[in-house]
Amino acid sequence: MLTIEWNKTTGWQKPHIVPYQNLSLDPATCVFHYAFECFEGMKAYKDKAGKIRLFRPDKNMERFNKSAARIALPNFNSAALIDLLAEYTKLESRFIPEERGYSLYLRPTMIGTQKTLGVGPPGSALLFVIASPVGPYYPTGFKAISLEATDYAVRAWPGGVGDKKLGANYAPCIVPQREAMSRGFQQNLWLFGDEQFVTEVGTMNFFVALRNKQTGQKELITAPLDGTILEGVTRDSVLALARERLAPEGWNIVERKYTMGELDEAASEGRLLEAFGAGTAAIVSPVRAISWKGKLVHCGLKDHEESGEIATKMKNWIEARQYGDDPHEWSYVC
Repeated sequence: MLTIEWNKTTGWQKPHIVPYQNLSLDPATCVFHYAFECFEGMKAYKDKAGKIRLFRPDKNMERFNKSAARIALPNFNSAALIDLLAEYTKLESRFIPEERGYSLYLRPTMIGTQKTLGVGPPGSALLFVIASPVGPYYPTGFKAISLEATDYAVRAWPGGVGDKKLGANYAPCIVPQREAMSRGFQQNLWLFGDEQFVTEVGTMNFFVALRNKQTGQKELITAPLDGTILEGVTRDSVLALARERLAPEGWNIVERKYTMGELDEAASEGRLLEAFGAGTAAIVSPVRAISWKGKLVHCGLKDHEESGEIATKMKNWIEARQYGDDPHEWSYVC
């Protein structure tokens, strides 16, 4: 593990790469009582030449700093931490599988470590990075999932912290997910407000491909960065690739608010082409159907299909850059 301590008097201390071990923290440490914790999720890959690559680490560091600042934890120099991550992954390179679809998952985390029961900015903090080899998200093959539209619980709200990667955002989502799974659905589709705006799916951003009701033009739509969704690195990558490769084919790429009612109408009229989640773990996760108001809204897949055309293309395009097959500035060679 990589560890770096910080305190308000002397700032960041010397970084250390040490054997994976338990942390020793006082029971009064503020992270336990007031949730001073944020984290990132990213991966290291091995290309065909055996080089180690990180995928868009600058975006992870940018978001990490935003999350830390929102909960009064210290900021850091992004380039310096990327250099440390590169050294760390090189040292642990034997744990990076070489097969396609496999990688080393990296979990940078920052916690407040001040020993106090008073509520205030932490006077000390610990930034640490742990890692684990991971295989394909779908070990039995690329599979479409079914969702339960959730409006009785809210993941995020305007002015809140749903756009930051804080541990405190995740625990409250487990009970609704467990309830959805008890009814046969893999994830929640989080709706917001009386209008039932579509926001995220589980812990992923959400995309829909449909034909515009007025113009017939094909559109790839996702919710805007209005504070209620996470600024996903995969989300940003999907949008960039769509504008680069789908827009010239006549697609309209749209970031806007849209409702579950709109999706239901598009599905009933045969205009909903496909839907998928987007995130670090799966890259894309195709969606077969959404349970809403006692019925299933089918998302364009035929019974024998597990993924739509756009989700499949996005998975392949992003993987090509992650593994260096498509040379691009998004891929950072350690």
